[in-house]
Amino acid sequence: MKSLVLLIDAILGLYVWALIISVILSWLIAFNIVNTYNRFIATIYDVLYRITEPVYRPIRRIIPTVNGIDFSPIIVILLIFFIRSLLREYFL
Repeated sequence: MKSLVLLIDAILGLYVWALIISVILSWLIAFNIVNTYNRFIATIYDVLYRITEPVYRPIRRIIPTVNGIDFSPIIVILLIFFIRSLLREYFL
């Protein structure tokens, strides 16, 4: 059971990094620092979008963007940290 909890914890940790990279990449694209005409950047952005968007969508229905600021990544990261702390507290 302990190894399964550690695997889930590691996957959640990697997902947090994917969320952070997705946010930073979207900022770089929005400020025109990185160009999406670059095939490598477009591929990375597409993969990150497909991984993160299904999790963002339900949260965006509840909490819309405020003045162009999307709070869904922050909420997802906080939820993941909460789940990870629960896993560590009750199963390790």
